[in-house]
Amino acid sequence: MTTVATTPDEISGADAGGYAARALGVTKRYGADDATVVALDDVTLGLPGGHFTAIMGPSGSGKSTLMHCLAGLDRVTAGQIHIGDIEITQLSDKVLTRLRRDRIGFIFQSFNLIPTLTALENITLPLDIGGRKPQQAWLDRLIDTVGLRNRLHHRPGELSGGQQQRVACARALASQPDIVFADEPTGNLDSRSGAELLSFLRDSVTSGGHTVVMVTHDPIAAAHADDVVFLNDGRIVETMADPTADRVLERMKNFEPMTAPAPVGDR
Repeated sequence: MTTVATTPDEISGADAGGYAARALGVTKRYGADDATVVALDDVTLGLPGGHFTAIMGPSGSGKSTLMHCLAGLDRVTAGQIHIGDIEITQLSDKVLTRLRRDRIGFIFQSFNLIPTLTALENITLPLDIGGRKPQQAWLDRLIDTVGLRNRLHHRPGELSGGQQQRVACARALASQPDIVFADEPTGNLDSRSGAELLSFLRDSVTSGGHTVVMVTHDPIAAAHADDVVFLNDGRIVETMADPTADRVLERMKNFEPMTAPAPVGDR
């Protein structure tokens, strides 16, 4: 399985097990009656395992909402979400929390590190909460890959923004999750740190076999992905394989302005 899928027949048949995450007819609404906002409108999407997918679209297009629903951070109004072979839509909060901890990694734009913990303690935090010990060989490889060997005992306040984001990346991958979601991971980084982070994510897919899904507004960042999924007005409008920065930028220029501002942040 080498590319994203956007039709029910593609992602609900015999080969569905090759997808790390699937959305089937997903709709997400906020508010009620005349104040209802449709953030996602009947979205169907299959994300292959061992693949790097970027999700793009104008502000209010639904890209962040889609990621949050796929990662189990937000509940859908209708439709189904699957992580691997598990449908998460109907799981209880307790079971869903455990699944996110054990099978999903998440990289936040704002890092979300615990200020009183060292870099190493932040990296192993999800494992510690779950009562699991890290595989030392994998942890060592991860630490060396992100270049944090000499900063492990420093707290977040003693690290640069790029170093903090590398800690966040290592934390997301420490448990060797089935899938890693990255929400604008380079948004708070300078160009050099951003390039290093994107190279790390690319290598984690190419060499490590991980699955990465990244929301971004940056065509250069999207060019590191295998595929780009474009959203507009809560719907998937196009996919692009083997993207380049120039092709992505040209496609983004063609989006028509939203008819009205979205009242729910970036949705």
